Amino acid sequence: MLLRAGRLLNRNWLGLVGIGVLIGSLAGIGVTPVQAYEQLGPNTRSDFRLWTPVYLTVKLPSKFIAYMEANPRIGDDVTNIDQLLLRPAIGYQLTEHLSLWQGYAWVGNFNQPHTPPQSPFFQESRIFQQAIYTQKFGDFRFMSRTRMEERWIEHAAGTALRFRQMFKLSYPLPVAPDWALVVYDEIFMNLNSVDTVDDVRRGGKGPGAGIDQNRLFLGINKTFNQYFNVDIGYQNQMLNSRTLHGNANLINHILLLQFYINL
Repeated sequence: MLLRAGRLLNRNWLGLVGIGVLIGSLAGIGVTPVQAYEQLGPNTRSDFRLWTPVYLTVKLPSKFIAYMEANPRIGDDVTNIDQLLLRPAIGYQLTEHLSLWQGYAWVGNFNQPHTPPQSPFFQESRIFQQAIYTQKFGDFRFMSRTRMEERWIEHAAGTALRFRQMFKLSYPLPVAPDWALVVYDEIFMNLNSVDTVDDVRRGGKGPGAGIDQNRLFLGINKTFNQYFNVDIGYQNQMLNSRTLHGNANLINHILLLQFYINL
């Protein structure tokens, strides 16, 4: 009996650790207005945005998986397109719970603050590697996504490296199994500092080493059938820029509508 329990604990340790970290990060949200202001800094700005990503996942022969994402993001109080991400990837289902991925992302940034001769539009290319771990704990469904990105940003003087870690929990409602409560938190860490070619002459800064951003989502999921489900909810995005003082320079309040297609 003890041996069986030990094996079960060993198999599920990653999920238990992830749930603990997620609960801990959510518990840390409860700060006073004064504490929040001190953390955010006096230069913090905010914006209301709409994100409507579509995710397509297709199972291929021999445990391979194809993935494609189209992710438009509208900012400036939902008046102008801010970003468009196109992100294809290929994955391999290593075990029942673990998949490994290699992908590419193109990012178009529109209507960005700029100083002539810089353009309000610039683009970025990325390659990324990720591992996705999934597990069930009773009725709870847990996912951990660990991603490493190598980023080539237009006008950048080098390769920016960024690490991302997401923990996600969902809980199907007993009275309506097609509906589920969803919460996730994802932290982004820049592993190096990169100046931009134009800003070097002005003493400016590109992505800086340290915390880049954090995303917290609270919402619901509706499963229509085995091929299609939708998330809708609120996402708080805190972004950090080393060009300004304070831990967070921009807070985005995002209405997030996510479409999942699984074939």
